[in-house]
Amino acid sequence: MHTTSVSLLMRLCLLNDEAAWARFVELYAPLFFHWANRTGMPAEDAADLVQDVFLVLVRKLPEFDYDPNRSFRAWLRTILFNQWRDRLRRDAAMPEIQGPEALANVSIADDAQIFGDMEYNQRLVARALELMKVEFQPTTWRACWEVIAENRPAAEVSAELGISIDAVYAAKSRVLRRLRSELDGLLE
Repeated sequence: MHTTSVSLLMRLCLLNDEAAWARFVELYAPLFFHWANRTGMPAEDAADLVQDVFLVLVRKLPEFDYDPNRSFRAWLRTILFNQWRDRLRRDAAMPEIQGPEALANVSIADDAQIFGDMEYNQRLVARALELMKVEFQPTTWRACWEVIAENRPAAEVSAELGISIDAVYAAKSRVLRRLRSELDGLLE
């Protein structure tokens, strides 16, 4: 199903739209794991943190009101960061499991540093491209990839793939149009 991300967000408001939730998890889980790992927590704790974030999102997204003038990324980052801080507070409240000296060694980095805008955009675009690749014929995908990612001239790609230069530009246009649709309203 080809939906824009804004419509995906709207579909997440419906608790029984499993396809929308599956797509959202596919798109955002890697980013959440990256953010969680940037906090410095062990991998198993990062997995728990990501799960906590999705639990919050299951509760909050049905009430979510998309506003294109506000940052969806910042909202997600705030949820993850708050869950991380809650986890630190819970760990600090259990001295028999983790002593206070362990907290003294934890440096809480500035959340803007951990969850930078450019990195968010790069990871989201990369993940969307990874998920979209199966939607295109291999020649279409490769033509776009060679011109955009590898910065090769369209004439060179055309000769290599045995397609016209116009076909190379059309492939590039189709893939980029689909990418814009997939990430509509989510990039900043």
